[in-house]
Amino acid sequence: MMARRSIEPLVWILFSVGGVVAAMFVPVLLFLFGFAYPLGWLASPSHAHLVAVVGHPLVRVLLFFLCTLCLLHAAHRFRYTLYDGLQLQHLQELILLVSYGGAFVGSVAAGVLLWQFG
Repeated sequence: MMARRSIEPLVWILFSVGGVVAAMFVPVLLFLFGFAYPLGWLASPSHAHLVAVVGHPLVRVLLFFLCTLCLLHAAHRFRYTLYDGLQLQHLQELILLVSYGGAFVGSVAAGVLLWQFG
């Protein structure tokens, strides 16, 4: 009889990848769309140009993975903050449901929005 394997390594890999993706791309997007374009530091792209860029299937897939990996990273961080920081191990099932369930719902919402866009 084979021993049942844990999915914990997969969860930690997704946490790591999500952290790297969040650290590399989110600050750039926040800087561009939160400061540089609204304050006139850079010329803003036209609405038609942004629609054309986001309308490309590859860009939508990349945006979906960006959202999903960031949400998984946040869910894992939230889970272990509650477990270790607040010592709430006795609420393990509820914490798992809220953290990863929220990441799943957010990922589905991102996928639906991106699918409807194009």
